[in-house]
Amino acid sequence: MATLERVNFGSKLGVILATAGSAVGLGNVWRFPYMTGENGGAVFLLIYAVCVLLLGIPCMISEFIIGRHARSNTARAYHKLSGGSPWSIIGFMGVLTGFLIMGYYAVVSGWCLQYVWASLVGQLQGNPDYFKTYFAEFSGDPVKPVFWTLIMLVITFLIIEHGVRNGIERASKVLMPTLFFLLLIIVGASCMLPGAEKGIEFLLKPDWAMINGDVFLGALGQSFYSLSIAMGCLCTYASYFSKQTNLVKSAVQIGVIDSMVAVLAGLMIFPAAFSVGVNPDSGPSLIFITLPNVFQQAFGQMPVLGYVISLLFFMLLSLAALTSLMSLHEVSTAFLQEELAVTRKRAAIMVTGATAVIGLFCSLSLGPSGALTFGGRSLFDWFDFITGQIFLPLVGFLTCIFLGWFVPHKLVRDEFTNWGTLRGRFFHLYLFLVKYVCPLCILFIFLHQLGLI
Repeated sequence: MATLERVNFGSKLGVILATAGSAVGLGNVWRFPYMTGENGGAVFLLIYAVCVLLLGIPCMISEFIIGRHARSNTARAYHKLSGGSPWSIIGFMGVLTGFLIMGYYAVVSGWCLQYVWASLVGQLQGNPDYFKTYFAEFSGDPVKPVFWTLIMLVITFLIIEHGVRNGIERASKVLMPTLFFLLLIIVGASCMLPGAEKGIEFLLKPDWAMINGDVFLGALGQSFYSLSIAMGCLCTYASYFSKQTNLVKSAVQIGVIDSMVAVLAGLMIFPAAFSVGVNPDSGPSLIFITLPNVFQQAFGQMPVLGYVISLLFFMLLSLAALTSLMSLHEVSTAFLQEELAVTRKRAAIMVTGATAVIGLFCSLSLGPSGALTFGGRSLFDWFDFITGQIFLPLVGFLTCIFLGWFVPHKLVRDEFTNWGTLRGRFFHLYLFLVKYVCPLCILFIFLHQLGLI
């Protein structure tokens, strides 16, 4: 294994924005709102916040510790800390998981770009059936989704090939503030609609009667996925942290930013949905079928404003998708660059090409012909199922067991306290959560997703 000089992020702001960009994605802007809508609104939000604190942040800190200590790609990081023992497989699984997720995530990201274009040229106009037909025809088309997937991958490649400081960090300093700016504009417009207060109340006023096991497990799972845990992203980015980076403080700040984006996404969607009488539990179709219709109805008296809001919304989605694609791409790029001892550009080209092939087949599997469908699932759905419901919880579970029970506690404490320069007063709480609470929570998520509890 060749040893390459390890670069660092250039500033504290760069650390936070880049890593927050890894966490903030379609999981916040798309999945969180429909999960909240399906699980009772404010009650789900409160349980989600607790889960981020007790599960998300400790798991994030764990990946930070592994990544910064090893200062290597995710696979090599676990190999170093495990001394070459079978625990090394966790790192390879993390890299593989991130790579496979990127393959089908790029397809969804391409859909976002298509909807930016459709909004720009005024195609998103019609009745509810029109939007359903439009999405079905577009996603099943053999050419258009592939074209937009390739565009998104090329944009990601152009950022990644410029490295950590000049690529990822510089892009994050532009993309993340822009994302927040667009989000606040749409939230403001949505909350001023007639009847919007019902949507705000749905999101912020708890109905305790809605609490049940499914709501709790749903919030637990959302907290795990929305922070990009177990994909190799956090571990890879942490390898670029300096020794002065406060890992606990950074994890808390990123958790707060991630949760803030999720809440703002709710304030963007629910007031508009309630304003026009659309149920907030529209499920995964919320973004591409329900919301275009919501924006058209909500701003029907002001068509120009409706046009602008629709355009800004899908631009927001595209930016959120891009920040996550950057981190997923970097996981595989860093792995190939270091393990094959090739240039960053060549590694990035290899990752982009392989991902494009996966994206091509995943997109084609959604066509009307039913090709590339196995066991009642399309190839796209299989990628989603295997990575989201098997690999992610498995890698997260093993990481907690590895760090909590195998890695020497002195090493963990040294990283946690920056070698004694920080007080580390929450170290024992953190260790307790990682050893006992987090593995148990992840096990519940895993069993719940498989329908076993």
